[in-house]
Amino acid sequence: MLSEENFAGNIIVNLASLPDFLRTPILKKRMTEFFSMNDSEKNEIINNALEAGPTIPFPNFSKLFKTWLEVLCTVSEEHRYDMFSNYFKQIMKKPQKIILFNLDGIFEIFLQLENSKQQILSKSIKNVFERLDEEDKRRMVLLTPEIAKKTIGF
Repeated sequence: MLSEENFAGNIIVNLASLPDFLRTPILKKRMTEFFSMNDSEKNEIINNALEAGPTIPFPNFSKLFKTWLEVLCTVSEEHRYDMFSNYFKQIMKKPQKIILFNLDGIFEIFLQLENSKQQILSKSIKNVFERLDEEDKRRMVLLTPEIAKKTIGF
């Protein structure tokens, strides 16, 4: 389980078990805080999230992840780019962390979103992907489920 020092991870685990009407505003507030953090703090939050995610029962995780995606659709492209690029950086540093996730299940959650939201997120993810160096692009392609690559466009 998570250590006491993984405060962000503990918050993530707790958020996952909340009902929608509580989870959404709390996640919005946390995300706003994230965008005002320095790079070191952002890296810590993302590493904690990558560590916490696989420890959450998938039904709870799926609700949290869907809420996170929906909230991301409400922020600016600049903030979505910031979020996804930071996740990509941390995944490229420690790709084994993403392997612990149910990536096919996560992509199914993405497909449950309205088409317009899928397009917003796909555009942001593709923008981040296109700015990666060739080695990181290669690694990201290897880690990404086939259906996700086709849908997002890389």
